[in-house]
Amino acid sequence: MDNSVLDALICPVCGLEFMDVLPGETALACIDGHSFDIARQGYVNLLTGHGTKFTHDTSAMVAARDAFLDAGHYRELADALAGTVRNVLTGAPEAPGGAAAGRPAASHGPEAAHRPLILDAGTGTGWYLRQLLNKLGGDGAVDAVGLDISKFALRRAARRNPAAANLVWDLWQPLPVEAGRADVVLVVFAPRNAAEFARVLKPAGRLVVVTPRPGHLAEIARQAGLLGIQAEKEAALAASMEAHFELESSRAVDIALSLSPADVANVALMGPAGHHLEQQDVERAAAALPGLTEATAQFTLSVFRPCPRREVRDNHVSAR
Repeated sequence: MDNSVLDALICPVCGLEFMDVLPGETALACIDGHSFDIARQGYVNLLTGHGTKFTHDTSAMVAARDAFLDAGHYRELADALAGTVRNVLTGAPEAPGGAAAGRPAASHGPEAAHRPLILDAGTGTGWYLRQLLNKLGGDGAVDAVGLDISKFALRRAARRNPAAANLVWDLWQPLPVEAGRADVVLVVFAPRNAAEFARVLKPAGRLVVVTPRPGHLAEIARQAGLLGIQAEKEAALAASMEAHFELESSRAVDIALSLSPADVANVALMGPAGHHLEQQDVERAAAALPGLTEATAQFTLSVFRPCPRREVRDNHVSAR
C-alpha cells in the first residue's frame, strides 16, 4: 500500500494515526505501538478481539466472482460507476449515460495536501475498484481504501490494487478511517452502515450505492438458486439512509448478457446464495443448460449526499 493512504486511517484499538511503513517492514503500527501484520499478499487484518459474527465469503465464492467479473459481464456497470465517481470528484453534474470528462479536480484549502480518497466498503476482490482507478488515471490519481470481511477476497484485492490499503474489517463496526476524510464511499452489493459512512465522508462527499433490482437475472434465478430480491428494495434503501443521507440521484443500469453454463454456475456461487449451495450440485445443474442463456442484469446506481448540519467526529456522528 502507498504510505499516502495511511494518513486517512486510524488504529481500531486507540484511534490514533498510523506511521509510514518503511521498506522491508512487515507490520502496520500506530503511534501508540499497536501493530498489525501485513500479509504476504499485501492486505492487513485490523480486526481485534472476537473479530466478527458475520460469515465471510469462501475461497470458492471468491474464485467464482473473479471468474465472472474478469469475463467482462459487468463492464457496463463498472463504467457507469466510474463516470458517477468522476463526476463527484470533479463536481460535474451527471451527464446522460453517466459520461463525464476530465480528471479529479485538485483540492483547495485545508484539504489540499491530500489526494482524493475513495473508500470501497465491501471491496471483495477489488475488481470494481480496479476499473474505477483505471478510469480516474491510475493508482497515483487518488488514494483508496478497500474494506472486506473475507481474507480470501482481500488476497486478490491486494494483488489487484497494491497501492490501496486493503483491510479485513467488519463494516458494522466503527470504520478505521478518520472523520471527514473520504470524498467517495462506494458500496457495491455490500452492507450499508449509514452512520459510519456519514462520519467518514467530507461534507461535499458522496455515498455511491449499487443494488440489484427485483428483475435481476430473473431468467436464470431458478437454475442458479439465486435469492429473491424484495419488491420495494429501492424504497427500503432510501429509508435505511434517511437519518444520515439524502438521495441525490438514482439511475437504472441494465445489461443484456449471454451466459455460458460456467457463467451461470459462477453467478450462483459468487453471491449470498453461495453460502448455502454445494459447488458440485450447481455445476451439475448448469451443465444441463444450453450453450448460451440470455439474461438481463438489472441494477440501481444511487448517489446520496450527507444530510446538512451534522457535526462529524471520529467514531460517531451527532446532530447539532
